[in-house]
Amino acid sequence: MAISQTDLIQEYYMKHPNRDIPHQEAVDWLTEEYRKRTGGVFRDPDRGIRKLHEEGFLQKIGKGVYRYDPEMVQKRELFVFNAQQREEIFERDDYRCVFCGIGRRDGVEIHVDHIVPMSRGGEATVDNGQTLCSTHNFRKKTYSQTESGKRMFINLLRIARKVGDTHMENFCLEVLSVYDKHNINGHIDWE
Repeated sequence: MAISQTDLIQEYYMKHPNRDIPHQEAVDWLTEEYRKRTGGVFRDPDRGIRKLHEEGFLQKIGKGVYRYDPEMVQKRELFVFNAQQREEIFERDDYRCVFCGIGRRDGVEIHVDHIVPMSRGGEATVDNGQTLCSTHNFRKKTYSQTESGKRMFINLLRIARKVGDTHMENFCLEVLSVYDKHNINGHIDWE
């Protein structure tokens, strides 16, 4: 019986419970083991590892370091929104992305997202949920929420300057100055 790539990733981490495993170590084993068992090429093991992290199967310990903790996986239901919670969050947010305001009525796919991520202990509660469009959900996963928020205002500032909207430009400048005042994401330059 052929093994799926996801099953192989789970197998590897389950053989090494509670161990902080550098990403490259896992990728090297996965690609070689998959080739041995199937004769095929393991396409994008990085994505598979990230997906299992996002689903709460793996914990991200640091940059490029993941851990499988059997106790956390058993408690995973604490971290996954059920259908009733998802609907309550969608309804509260008017089926619209809390970042950009577009949603189902605009023909856009929406997702329920953890405000405090599962990887940092954020539980699946209505208060810890928010509606995001697929674009902003992806961006939030790529950047932290404050980073994606700051980048959104930087982008809005560029657009406002381009179209000559001084009211929006001043608004963005004021918001970005608050980021600077509180030294939030100071590594992101916006001038």
